[in-house]
Amino acid sequence: MREYFLKTKRLGFSIWNSNDIKYANSLWGDENVTKFIVANGKMSVNQIQNRLDKEIEMYLQKNIQYWPVFLLQTNELVGCCGIRSYNTQHKILEFGIHLKPLYWGQGIAQEAAQAVIGYAFNGLGVNGLFAGHNPKNKGSARLLKKLGFKYTHEEFYKPTGLHHPSYLLTKEDYRNS
Repeated sequence: MREYFLKTKRLGFSIWNSNDIKYANSLWGDENVTKFIVANGKMSVNQIQNRLDKEIEMYLQKNIQYWPVFLLQTNELVGCCGIRSYNTQHKILEFGIHLKPLYWGQGIAQEAAQAVIGYAFNGLGVNGLFAGHNPKNKGSARLLKKLGFKYTHEEFYKPTGLHHPSYLLTKEDYRNS
């Protein structure tokens, strides 16, 4: 049984560990998930392992990561959602979410995102959250706007080789929403 440090009505947030390679493979091994996050649309077994290792290392160093998210009722992995370093000088973290296709269109992305956003502003005291998305990912654009993120600029994202529409959610905008 996994331990959850954060819960919503349907979801539990855990912490990646080295035994989670099967979960990592089921998420980042799915081309429907990775088509928007890497240039060739597909992650190799080595890239998946490196991604898992990176998430674990980020947690060990900074207590943040794109945490694995599970359905509380069944303990099934739905994806990951979390934060990572972005602009430490101004206390702005990067927000991100990757969901398995089976869970698209069920409000899970919004539910997970709202939990992480609340955790970042209320628990970690950040000043803002940055988010970007692949220009072809219209679902992510809709989600970010629904969450209150405001478009700021285009930013080059090396893993895709594209300029991603980029957004910011400030502490003030979060409090006023």
